Amino acid sequence: MKYDKNHALLECAIPGLPQKSGKVRDVFDLGDTLLMVVTDRISAFDVILPCGVPDKGKVLNQLSLFWMEFLGMKNHLVTANVDEYPEALKPYAADLAGRSMLVKKVKMVEIECIARGYLTGSGWKEYQKSQSVNGEKLRAGYQNASKLDEVLFTPTTKAAIGDHDEAINYAETVKLVGSETAAKLKDATISLYSRAADYAKSHGIIIADTKFEFGMDADGSLILADEVLTPDSSRFWPEASYAVGSNPPSLDKQYVRDWLDSINFNHQPPGPVLPDDVIARTREIYVKAYEELSGRKLV
Repeated sequence: MKYDKNHALLECAIPGLPQKSGKVRDVFDLGDTLLMVVTDRISAFDVILPCGVPDKGKVLNQLSLFWMEFLGMKNHLVTANVDEYPEALKPYAADLAGRSMLVKKVKMVEIECIARGYLTGSGWKEYQKSQSVNGEKLRAGYQNASKLDEVLFTPTTKAAIGDHDEAINYAETVKLVGSETAAKLKDATISLYSRAADYAKSHGIIIADTKFEFGMDADGSLILADEVLTPDSSRFWPEASYAVGSNPPSLDKQYVRDWLDSINFNHQPPGPVLPDDVIARTREIYVKAYEELSGRKLV
């Protein structure tokens, strides 16, 4: 295990197990299952930064577990209880506790499924230029952070680390995965977002948009996988500070993006090391998002 000076987990390594690493997760092949470990790495603009944010991985893991339980959709979780992990993992139990889960192997759908309930971010930028989002025309009159008349399904391709995801429209989605799967992805994305958004609003938080990932189970059914409604994959706005026309302070990764833009970071690797105060504030934001949404204290 590799930790930085702030005790943030930068890398998980378990000798003897085949490993694949993403921007944030280290995934180990156990044969019938996978061990998914959520590190404290942080990426922005598709660039992995050289520092970590303490407890960030625990927030992402435990919030995903909360949403999987709340939403009730079939998902890839086997267990997140380290006491139930295979014997070979027991020496690493202290490092894995709270930030890992055993999951079923599923065939992932190679599309990131994004639901937008509010017009912001890249959607707002496109709308200003062409009155569209992902190439789909919208009515005139929206402002930045406006609530959309209906939830939009705005998928993207899955890019390799260091590359940028490309927005695609529904017709392009059909070409990639077929009409039946495309319809299932759209319906599931909008349904899950809508249920989560209603719940979050009752807890004083607006979910402006979020990204889901799905796989296909052995029987061909759609299965929810990877992270679910976390501050890495979503925009969380405190309802008390929400106002149309500007982006409210958010409980997600936007704080880091804004700081990087303030120093004129060119969005290309290598990324800069975040100052200690930015790291501390980012941790506060992530923990607050978890605790306000789940109603639980971070373990």
